[in-house]
Amino acid sequence: MGADDSESKVRCSLRLGFSSEDEARKILDAVELDNQGYVDTKVDGSSILADIKANSLNSLLHTLDDFLSCTSVAEKVISKKP
Repeated sequence: MGADDSESKVRCSLRLGFSSEDEARKILDAVELDNQGYVDTKVDGSSILADIKANSLNSLLHTLDDFLSCTSVAEKVISKKP
């Protein structure tokens, strides 16, 4: 379960840049299902904007690590990097 604005104590905002808007959309589509309730995301040009809210720093770090790991795997698959 994710933290809503009224109970969140910590927050992290990210901008992840990619080579194109199409690549950013494909990567977001690949990871979006896992994000529900934990990470608010959207595509802005060739970037993915992510906002993570949590009740504790440990929870935030766990969610951030998971999001970045999934995003990295999706990027490798979509761009066919080894």
